[in-house]
Amino acid sequence: MNETSPVAARVVQLFREDLHIDVTDRDTALIDTGLLDSVGFLRLFEALEKTFGIAVTAEDLARDRFRSVNAIAEFVRAKQSGDDTHPTAVLTDPRTGAERLTVAVGREGETGAAVAAARAAQPGWAGLTPRDRARRLLRFADLIEERSAEYARAERAGTGKPEAEAHGEVEHCADLLRFYAGALRADTAPAAGRRMGGRESWVRWEPLGVVAAIVPWNYPLMMAAWRIGPALAAGNTVVLKPALTTPDTALLLARDAAGTLGPDVLLTVPGDRDTGRLLVTEGVDAVAFTGSVAGGQDVAARAGLRRLSLELGGNCPALVLPDAPDDTCEALVRAVTYNAGQSCAAPARVITLRENHDRVVEGLAKAMSDRRAGADFGPLNNADQAARYDRLLASSSAGVDHVADLAPAPGEEGGHWRPGRVLADLPPDDPAVVDEVFGPVLTVQRADGVEEAVALANSVPQALAASVWGSHTATTLGVAGELNAGEVWVNCHLDQTAELPHGGRGTSGHGTDMSVLALTEYQRPKTVTVRVGER
Repeated sequence: MNETSPVAARVVQLFREDLHIDVTDRDTALIDTGLLDSVGFLRLFEALEKTFGIAVTAEDLARDRFRSVNAIAEFVRAKQSGDDTHPTAVLTDPRTGAERLTVAVGREGETGAAVAAARAAQPGWAGLTPRDRARRLLRFADLIEERSAEYARAERAGTGKPEAEAHGEVEHCADLLRFYAGALRADTAPAAGRRMGGRESWVRWEPLGVVAAIVPWNYPLMMAAWRIGPALAAGNTVVLKPALTTPDTALLLARDAAGTLGPDVLLTVPGDRDTGRLLVTEGVDAVAFTGSVAGGQDVAARAGLRRLSLELGGNCPALVLPDAPDDTCEALVRAVTYNAGQSCAAPARVITLRENHDRVVEGLAKAMSDRRAGADFGPLNNADQAARYDRLLASSSAGVDHVADLAPAPGEEGGHWRPGRVLADLPPDDPAVVDEVFGPVLTVQRADGVEEAVALANSVPQALAASVWGSHTATTLGVAGELNAGEVWVNCHLDQTAELPHGGRGTSGHGTDMSVLALTEYQRPKTVTVRVGER
């Protein structure tokens, strides 16, 4: 780009006036030098649209067209000379309800380009020795940790999470990647040896190829880490599709992966549900999907015989026995208000025995009154989720409804804030019981005995997680064994670590997140047998 280019001069002006960045050298590496962080990156997109009428697409991001002023100017010229028909979506700030960003929605061009690039990069990535692949993953984790403030800001921008929650999830992401950097070097295959006369056999675990990872808006960074960690460690390349409302940290992951793992090993394609559908049908080798039951069913129908890993809805029960610890109600309220209850594994349905029902309702109501949306936990993610919450609560026929206060900060009154609530005296088919509210709400049901309590817990089609609360070890462990769930906690809830597997049953899906078991979700075994004798 020559020095007198009017487009380059206008880009420099854009940086000074809109981004408050003074770029003197038009070839300066904006991202590598830290001049353009994630917030500035997103503001740049807004400024390009306002100034030049250009919407940035996922395909544009994959080509790294924003490395310098001159590169951006060339990108603008190319866009202006072509026909840009990409749809866009306006994103809002969950804490205020105000518009915050306009993003391009990926379509066939973007999904196709991303899968093709990932396909081309996969042999080189898989061909690295476990040691070298682990070293790159460790560098990736280190970079995320070094830029934790930037990641936390981006995570909060899309979700509205409190700062402490966002920082905790960035830390979890880095820890998970480090875990898989070590796990990939541990042999988990059946031992080699002489299994037949005159034959030596062994099992090779090989990557699947290109994995499409489609993750939801409730934990944009953490759910991405759960999927990309084992997939990358196993030698696959990944095309990551974040939820439409929360592309922020996924874009950072793709940016930082390019500099640590290698070009096109991890790509991000922002977009809506149609973008995800297109990605599933692009010829990827496997799909890892985290989201709703309906979304999982749609993915399964489109994926055909390809490998699927599905983590779907929860609607999790918490059985509170008469001898439950004194802090049970407080612990359950903390768990259901973490992330505003927008977690598939959050407690939703509290089940008591008849003798402790009223005491538990009173304890939950008191604990919930001390947790205020805005001061102690964040908002719901988007307008559709808030409307769904309102619809389910309005249709409930609960005889008891304890509603906590709201405490949004000044200027945030228009956000998607919903109060914590405790509902009791409900029929077994109440919408708040049967459907997963996915918000800061606990329903309370009573049972005539432990056997009936377990039956109530197992009465819904979801079977992701559950908890049991009591002081008698034999009883609580017996109940834990009878609960139909992929993960059960005793006297705690939502306690998770990279070493332990997480996965569902029934309509909660199938597949495993976290632990060494998750590696096999993204690998396929090949048995090799060699004749070593004459016959």
